[in-house]
Amino acid sequence: MSNNDLNALLTSSRALNSQLSRPDLPTVHLSLDQIEAQSRRLTQRQGVAEPAKANYLLAQAHVDASTLGSNIAALNTATVFTPLQPLADTDVTGFLKHAHEQTILSSIEESRRDTQAEFYRVLEERIRRDWDSRKRRIMDEFGVRGYNTSDQPSLNSSLALRNSASPGMLRASIRSAVSFAPNLQMRAKMNVYTRVVVDLNSARLAEISYPIIQSLHEAALQISERSTMADLLDVLQHVTDEPHAPGPQGASRAGVHTLNMPKFERKFAQAYLSSAMAGGKPSNSRDAVKVRVDMARGARESLERQYWDLLVQTVHAHPQQAALGGDPSPTNYVRAFIAVKLYRSGKWDERLELLGGVPLWAKLFYLIRTGKIEEALQQAEEHAAALNARERAFTTFLKAWAEAPDRKLPRGLRDRLLSAYNSHLLHSPTTDPYKLAIYKLIGRLDPGKRTVQAVTGGIEDWMWFQLAMVDEDDGLGLKDLQDVVLGYGERYFEPPKTGVRGTWVKVLTLCGAYEQAVAALNDKPDTQVEAMHLAIALTYHGLLRVPERAEASDGDILVLTPASPASLNLALLVSRYIRPILQGSPKEALEYVACLALTSDQGPTISKEQKELAWEQTRRIVSSLDDESKWETLVGAFRPDGTRLSGAIEHYAKLLGLADAKAVNDSILTPAAAEAENSGKLEHAIRLYNLAGAYDVVVRSLARVLAETVGDPVAGGVPDEQEAVRLEATAREIMRHYERLNRAAGKERVVISKLFLARDGQKHLQARRYDRALEAFEQMEILPMLGDQAAIRRAGEQLMYQDDGISRNLGTFLKMMMECLKCQREALRHAVSVDPQQLTQLRKKSSAIQSFAGALKGKRLNPEVYEQLSRAAVDIAL
Repeated sequence: MSNNDLNALLTSSRALNSQLSRPDLPTVHLSLDQIEAQSRRLTQRQGVAEPAKANYLLAQAHVDASTLGSNIAALNTATVFTPLQPLADTDVTGFLKHAHEQTILSSIEESRRDTQAEFYRVLEERIRRDWDSRKRRIMDEFGVRGYNTSDQPSLNSSLALRNSASPGMLRASIRSAVSFAPNLQMRAKMNVYTRVVVDLNSARLAEISYPIIQSLHEAALQISERSTMADLLDVLQHVTDEPHAPGPQGASRAGVHTLNMPKFERKFAQAYLSSAMAGGKPSNSRDAVKVRVDMARGARESLERQYWDLLVQTVHAHPQQAALGGDPSPTNYVRAFIAVKLYRSGKWDERLELLGGVPLWAKLFYLIRTGKIEEALQQAEEHAAALNARERAFTTFLKAWAEAPDRKLPRGLRDRLLSAYNSHLLHSPTTDPYKLAIYKLIGRLDPGKRTVQAVTGGIEDWMWFQLAMVDEDDGLGLKDLQDVVLGYGERYFEPPKTGVRGTWVKVLTLCGAYEQAVAALNDKPDTQVEAMHLAIALTYHGLLRVPERAEASDGDILVLTPASPASLNLALLVSRYIRPILQGSPKEALEYVACLALTSDQGPTISKEQKELAWEQTRRIVSSLDDESKWETLVGAFRPDGTRLSGAIEHYAKLLGLADAKAVNDSILTPAAAEAENSGKLEHAIRLYNLAGAYDVVVRSLARVLAETVGDPVAGGVPDEQEAVRLEATAREIMRHYERLNRAAGKERVVISKLFLARDGQKHLQARRYDRALEAFEQMEILPMLGDQAAIRRAGEQLMYQDDGISRNLGTFLKMMMECLKCQREALRHAVSVDPQQLTQLRKKSSAIQSFAGALKGKRLNPEVYEQLSRAAVDIAL
């Protein structure tokens, strides 16, 4: 390479950054190491300046900076917590006073640090929760399915933080917004449960009771013989005392059994809704206390029945060890069960206290545990001598407890029982655990200690023991048990690594936290179907609270606020559940929406809001319809003879809180038509307006739709001719019906007749039938084709009174009319003989169109229209 080339390369490289150079800055010729060395030398030369100015300013504020600095430098942190005045070794009072003061200061400091940490933790938690809720809402709007924040590590840490910080707050309040995306297995479950909901709504229409819990229980067993849903429904069946019926079909018939069935619908609503006041505190009204007692009793009886089934299965599974014999009595079954459970290697468990060689305390406990109170009392009376010898007056205590309607001892007997319990049972290491449990149950003693070793080991046993200890009168009620359970949280009952499923939901149901139980079910994707139907069963019986719309969230179905008890956003749950079946099964979706109005008795505000939400969901179903048969089934239609065919919405009007057909039209059909019109579904909007009886609106909409379908075939035709043909057919059918019944007579019908003529002329023009096309346009009477100039001007002046659909398409009409004349003139050019009068009429009509357009110049027509008309007029004149 030559030197010239190298010089050229150097010059071009320097020119690369020439645009970056600034003449006001000097050029640096030092390397980075040299710059660093120069900087270090400069810092070594510069001394530390006295802050004279700062000291001067502080002195003006009477602050001696130098003295304070000396004091701070001489401060010894090792003596911070020593007394200000030295204490003598024998000054006990001074020492205690100093220790007391230091303890108070330490407590204040720890509280300050804890409060600060709590503040930042709650702030972070709320930021994460709000962001997650917004993200879910966006995902739902875009139709993203299966979005689950439990897969996000940041949210996992937030959930764990929430559980450790606020035990009463459930993870479901964050994760319950998981979109519902059913698979094939879930679809099968949905079909089974949907039949029950259909039967429920049929019974509601007939105003008869329906055993919803039992029907759902049978459906759950049909899906799986062992399922969490069946256990939950068994608990609710004991709570509500819902009687057994022949089956779902039998309940829907107006037979003797159904007619004699007690009222179920919203039976507990008033008492349950009043069972918690502001702030979540339990109400002490008679109805509120009764419903909580019934809830605890039903849950306890369900666990007793469940344990009895387990006891029988255990005995039958070990026939030799049980040695049941031929006595099928409950007492004999309990004896056999104890032999299987507590007798090992030829001897009884060492913790048991034997009376006559028999663990009588264990036997009595398991009779009580399985709900066999009469048998337990009978056994105690048979062994009264032995029992009273060990524990004085025990049979008296047991008999008084068993015979009391509320299972409570009189105060005098309870005091005697408490004395014996504290004196030689509570602190004795050799006390039989079953004896200790019986004493605690009978007297409801020591409620703060919720477990008895070797007796309440399992979760079901522990829950039964808590429910048996519930006492609404003495302050340890069902609400307190709920707080304890929610304080433990899901991780306690379902540890993450154990794979246990369903226990948390069952515990929530047992303690009466029904809203949290539904949210916990909905938290798991594979139990979202069960969550929906459990919510319906609870709502039907009045055991579910729904929030006000202002408190509800678009992301969480569980609403937890400090000022109100927990509530469930049933409308949001239904909305997510029906979303996948809106188009495929709109009738089934309506069945679930009809259940929303069940909550319309929860106060005037919530009642109105729930009805409006039901109507809103119904309109959403109507907007999703795209199949003709489903349309008629859901919305209805008109028969050829003009009579109305009612749809499912009108049939379910009473269930939706709509009084009559007019209410259906005003609340469902007319708003749905407006929504369809705004979204561009013009045909749907017209049909809905027609069904709603808004005939004038139908005619105006038809005029607007027909005006939009009129295209310019010369310029390329109508953009969507198939849609235009379908809309035109619908419009003609409706107008024939209106003309026969004389509906919506007036200016609008005249406008539609003109637009029909325009469509006819357009079709003839496309088919090259120019004479018939021109005849159709002339019948529209837009302008006098053979009139004088004065008549043409009058027609132009009257154009302001024409409908907007006519005036907006005026340019298209004139171009098509001129095109017909032009094509007729072209045909005359190739004719063998030409009629001069016909040619004169063509030219006169062409001139009339031009004159009419000229009278409107600058008002209605575009310049392109004038250009096309002028060019066509010249062709016709030649």
